[in-house]
Amino acid sequence: MNSPHPAMGAVEALRREIAACTRCAADLAAGPRPVVQFSATSRIVIIGQAPGARVHASGIPFDDPSGDRLRDWMGTAKDTFYDASRIAIVPMGFCYPGKGASGDLPPRRECAPLWHERVLGCLPADRLTLLVGTYAQNYYLPTDHTQTMTSSVADFRRFGPNVFPLPHPSWRVVGWMRQNPWFEAELLPMLQAAVAARIDSREIAAPRA
Repeated sequence: MNSPHPAMGAVEALRREIAACTRCAADLAAGPRPVVQFSATSRIVIIGQAPGARVHASGIPFDDPSGDRLRDWMGTAKDTFYDASRIAIVPMGFCYPGKGASGDLPPRRECAPLWHERVLGCLPADRLTLLVGTYAQNYYLPTDHTQTMTSSVADFRRFGPNVFPLPHPSWRVVGWMRQNPWFEAELLPMLQAAVAARIDSREIAAPRA
């Protein structure tokens, strides 16, 4: 009988620890419900913003029209997107932050420093990273580039073949895409090729964590 994958126990323990987190409970009107997806074999990681109200209710990341748009950008089917052995979804804030005056509040600042290094440390080193929205880009991209979402996404070639900055795939992005046709013409084909390469070349023998 094959021995267990050495990382499986550590990944499952980390998942349980995250699920039990109440660090920001006093500041979350809807209460804590961390929504995150990862395994020791996830060769693609999506770092987004934070769950919205619908995702908080379902517990399923990107369980809304923005998820449909993101999957379309990536060229992935829904079952592949939710296969943690292939794709990790690690937002800047794991819990729904609540409503503000003009939409959802920003992700809680405590979350990424508390969890990201540990989660990302479980993933393969050659992973593809998608930085979805300004919060993820400002946290992970070099600080010497112009700090706007459009400039970051337009400069995607600078960050290498393993990192793609993307706009948030909400309904608001439709007008932005019309104003920036290079996104569909240049970035998306390269993104889809990179996603397909990680999915198609995944080791079939690697066990799921």
